Amino acid sequence: MNAASRRRVDRSGPLAWMTKNTVAANILMWVCLIGGVFGFMNMTKEVFPEFELDLVTVSVAYPGASPEDVEQGIVLAVEEAISSIEGIVEVNSTANEGAASVVIEIDESEDAQAVYDRIKQEVDRITTFPGDAEVPNVSLTARKRGVVTLVVHGDTDELSLRNLAEEVRDGLLQNPGITQVDLTEIREQEIHVEVPEARLNAYGLTLQGIADNIRANVIEVSGGSISTQSGEILLRVSERRDFANEFAALPIVSPVSGTPLKLGDIATVRDGFQDIDKYATFNGKPSIEISVSRIGEQTPIGISEATQEALERIRPLMPEGIEISVVSDRSDTYKQRQELLAKNAVMGLILVMVLLTIFLDWKLAFWISMGIPTAFLGAMLILPLFGVTFNMISMFAFIIALGIVVDDAIVAGENIYEYRQQGMSMLDASIQGARDVAMPVTFSILTNIAAFAPLLFVPGFLGKIWGVIPLVVCTVFVVSLMEAIFILPAHLAHSKEAKGKFHNWQQKFSKGFSLFIERRYTPIVQKCVEYRYLSMGVGIALMVLVISWPVSGRMGFELFPQVEADQSEVRAQLPLGSTNEQVNLVRDRIVASALKTVEATGGEQQSTGIYASVNENNITVRTYLTPPDVRPVPTAEFTDQWRLDVGNIPGVETIRFAADSGGPGSGPAFTVQLSHRNVDTLRQASEALARELANYPMVSEIDDGFQNGKEQFSFTLKEEARRLGLSSNEIGRQVRAAFFGSEALRQQRGRNEVKVLVMRPETERSAQTDVRDLMIRTPQGSLVPLHSLVNFDDTRAVANITRRDGRRTISVTANVNPRNQAQQVQNATVQDLMPKLMADYPGLSYSFAGRQQDFSEALGGLGKGFMVALLMIYVLLAIPFKSYLQPFIVMLAIPFGIFGAIVGHLMMGYSISIVSMMGILALAGVVVNDSLVMVDHANEKVREGMSPYEAICTSGVRRFRPIMLTTISTFGGLAPMIFETSRQAKFMIPMAISLGYGILFATAITLLLVPCLYLMIDDLRRLMGTSPGLEPDEIDLTKLEETRTA
Repeated sequence: MNAASRRRVDRSGPLAWMTKNTVAANILMWVCLIGGVFGFMNMTKEVFPEFELDLVTVSVAYPGASPEDVEQGIVLAVEEAISSIEGIVEVNSTANEGAASVVIEIDESEDAQAVYDRIKQEVDRITTFPGDAEVPNVSLTARKRGVVTLVVHGDTDELSLRNLAEEVRDGLLQNPGITQVDLTEIREQEIHVEVPEARLNAYGLTLQGIADNIRANVIEVSGGSISTQSGEILLRVSERRDFANEFAALPIVSPVSGTPLKLGDIATVRDGFQDIDKYATFNGKPSIEISVSRIGEQTPIGISEATQEALERIRPLMPEGIEISVVSDRSDTYKQRQELLAKNAVMGLILVMVLLTIFLDWKLAFWISMGIPTAFLGAMLILPLFGVTFNMISMFAFIIALGIVVDDAIVAGENIYEYRQQGMSMLDASIQGARDVAMPVTFSILTNIAAFAPLLFVPGFLGKIWGVIPLVVCTVFVVSLMEAIFILPAHLAHSKEAKGKFHNWQQKFSKGFSLFIERRYTPIVQKCVEYRYLSMGVGIALMVLVISWPVSGRMGFELFPQVEADQSEVRAQLPLGSTNEQVNLVRDRIVASALKTVEATGGEQQSTGIYASVNENNITVRTYLTPPDVRPVPTAEFTDQWRLDVGNIPGVETIRFAADSGGPGSGPAFTVQLSHRNVDTLRQASEALARELANYPMVSEIDDGFQNGKEQFSFTLKEEARRLGLSSNEIGRQVRAAFFGSEALRQQRGRNEVKVLVMRPETERSAQTDVRDLMIRTPQGSLVPLHSLVNFDDTRAVANITRRDGRRTISVTANVNPRNQAQQVQNATVQDLMPKLMADYPGLSYSFAGRQQDFSEALGGLGKGFMVALLMIYVLLAIPFKSYLQPFIVMLAIPFGIFGAIVGHLMMGYSISIVSMMGILALAGVVVNDSLVMVDHANEKVREGMSPYEAICTSGVRRFRPIMLTTISTFGGLAPMIFETSRQAKFMIPMAISLGYGILFATAITLLLVPCLYLMIDDLRRLMGTSPGLEPDEIDLTKLEETRTA
């Protein structure tokens, strides 16, 4: 009987009580398991986490106004009104033709609703908006959670197609599982009253007068009610008209005798649309896109099923030749990622169980593995209280926790197993084994939490997306600690001794493994500590060499790994003012190239359809592709072939191809925002920067951000006009009414707001001579041609005006291939290009926007989080060690964990991304766990009388198995994700690589260099006269071996 079997175990205290009371332990476990199932059933299911954008948008329509007029009349007024409001981080304004948009970013620490209320109050107080400007729309920017995208298409006219799309929307909304359906890429409905100039002159009418007449007579007015003997009677004036034929019957002139003159007698009245070029086709036929979104507790799968159910009822009602196609269903992505993560979770769980079964008793392995579902389901019982939903990010968080979560159970279970091997009873071994490691296990969990917690404070939208990971992981860790300390010992204390052939084989393997440790590891660690300074020097040299590789920029940095989408997209822009024929020629060429590329890459196996939309001078063409496991050619390769086939198109200002549209990290790889008070200087600087960027072979699809606007006639009044009593305002109003239209009224028709405009016929407002010869009515009633009243200045307006924090800006964008070299381009821009540019254009300033801005914000937040995590880990280690120096021994694993993460990225062919760095931050808390257990055991042996040399060598040998088990189980849990080939996992893999390979490489450091540093600190103490340590040649190695065996 050895010393351990004769040892008297204290059976008092909460840990011993729980170990003895299996009923309490089982109830606690079943609460976690059953409660977690109910918690999961009640969790909201979605693709991405729900979050606020912290943006307020002020939109003001100013129909017919140029960008300069919009800036002067709208943007400047809004910027000035909100300038004194606290809590605003940044203001970005855009003045387009006919509309202004001011996007206000709110400080994350502020109450977004309160700041929104203050902004709305200030905007509502503005009284200087132009008379023709519409009522401002102030809104907290919401992120629509689209699930299904439909296209209604067929050979029919726009009005008929619009009515059919409305019917489809109504049919979808009749399904109780659908609550939000929107038509996209559509023109607003209008009723046009077109009055020829000859009719106006014949009857002495004006466009404004007709509009006033319509406004005054097409109305519904409540007249109250009267009480009569037969009951109450409501009074109402009902002259409402909804459609063109009803407006045509409206009397305009009602003589005392004779027939009234109706609107239809002098004008062509028709139902139409907003006078802009905006339309779309699908597979060559006119189309309208319909988006079905989820809100509240609705799930992507539920919305998809409800949509399919509704379409089965709607499709038979469509006229012949009209089809409804589902072009995108995000629930498929959700299901694919859910299945992917579930598959990886099951594979990881099986792998962990197999590894534990090989190294430990199979019953012990089973109960340790039971800690995984207990911790996961227990966390699901708690997470809904924090508003966490079940989405692909939270699912990924569970996979991250899969291997790590059993670390504490492995340490506790292996220690119990060791005591049982030494002859202790089941109960005593469970109590003592758990009690020995309770402190280091608790502090290891706390260090894990300390490392993951800073991810909660990553700024910007990245923090909002990934902030769910620390919530999930930390909750799982807390539940797993409770399971390892209170539930696991109770199960092991009352389990029967395993028997049988497999048990005998496992025992032989265990003894063989112990022999391997004794014969292989022991001599190596002894040699390392004997030459500890050389060993440490070699380790540090390797670490510096590897870490210098990404620091030099050779690995490349990127925001997110590129994840190809299920669609390939082209966006092209022509000069403003291009004719509809010119735009259609470019669109047709891009579509023809898409069809050719589809045929060359698999036909129907490759694509499900081609959608093309035109919005003025902007063209978007999307080739919708079949699922990844069906299409023969990946999206990126398809997009490259499409790009080659399209080639250079004359007359196109910019064209950009994208294989990852809508995914994380999509958009231009490089964006520089220039700012200057002078617009001409700003334009010249942007063109110069674009020319310089073109010299870099990796840079393509460069857009200097400047676009010439439409040709513009500017009028200044002649003295003749003033002598006739005409003002600038009066002439402007008559010109506006003639060519843009005079708004009579707006009213709701069904779900749509319909505007009624009175204007001249298109034949009288389509030539420059129509402008010059426009007859202006004077206050005396005479008619004078416009060219006699004003001077014409033929200029060109700007396309749009962008402003940032009160200064005009312009953005130069480009793509970089490969994308991970965007940081290199940015560095070259800062060091070489911008100093010269700022010298050539005094007063010029710049900043990086888009992906570079997101990267910088996230990197800054992660850097601060990393420092906070290191400080918290140090404090959490110093407290149990009661030492200021020993935490540095344990924390030595952190830089070597980074070493492993970098090597892992090199081996797997991944660049360093923000996701990788999040994994490195989390790694800092995980890699110290093995060192913590080893150093804690060494300290215990020192307190029992061993020398530091004996203690650390004994600790390394004793803790070799749990350290290897925790490492292998952690890597094994992450391995299915690390080696996953599906595109659905690509943007999550870098974090798994950082954690998996970081822990793998840090283990070697823990087993070899931690003992070296432990003795180096002891050397320092001996020099200071505070440690009685012994040198290796003074140690009785026989005694050391006897101690290890005991």
